[in-house]
Amino acid sequence: MKKPLILVTNDDGIAAPGIRTLIEVARELGDVLVVAPDKPQSGQGHAITIKLPLRVHPVDIFKGVEAYECSGTPVDCVKFAKYKLLKDKKIDLCVSGINHGGNAAINILYSGTMSAAMEASIEGINSIGFSLLDYSWEADFSAARVYARKLMEKVLSEGLQECKLLNVNIPNLPLEQIKGARICRQAACDYTEEFIEGTDPHGQKYYWLGGEFIEDGAAEGTDVWALKQGYVSIVPSTHDLTSYRGMETLKHLENLS
Repeated sequence: MKKPLILVTNDDGIAAPGIRTLIEVARELGDVLVVAPDKPQSGQGHAITIKLPLRVHPVDIFKGVEAYECSGTPVDCVKFAKYKLLKDKKIDLCVSGINHGGNAAINILYSGTMSAAMEASIEGINSIGFSLLDYSWEADFSAARVYARKLMEKVLSEGLQECKLLNVNIPNLPLEQIKGARICRQAACDYTEEFIEGTDPHGQKYYWLGGEFIEDGAAEGTDVWALKQGYVSIVPSTHDLTSYRGMETLKHLENLS
């Protein structure tokens, strides 16, 4: 039987340990193509490169796996894979990550990891973004690997109903301490933000965005709540930002005469 074709990408850069873990899982399940940024692109969201040319080069860092590094954003990587490298080939699954750090709640809007997976879902490809709640470069991905494989197997065999994109976050716990997985809604959490002011060696003032993630919106049934309880959170997601409740309550705005 023909093996499924799996596209692997991320936003931490092609040399990140997290993507290596995801590639190892993907190659056990199908044929793999890797296209990932040549440097970290965290926080790029759904940005695309239009004012500069893209530089894409093959790399031989994953034994037996076709891989390319790209000078652009995570979304650029997905677009280039689909329209240049694969052209008319059907991509059965796109997986992004495994991100070093969580992407629950509002983070989905800023995350390059999730935007890459979302770009693939816009193209009709079943897609999963994986994130581990550990920012360390030396993070232990063993538990994340187990859940990534289980989810990828299920999506490849059963598909996805009513959506094309899953936002998956894995708690930073040993495998035996993870209670399982939960389908969740996105938490209404946000950041308190501040710009830290400083002066560079040339005497020029700069500002560095900082802040703190506030978990006040982590109600039961949300992704942040599930992670705090020791579950893997799975949020079915979409690029449709329409407020359908708002459409009903704002009908009076049509009367502009």
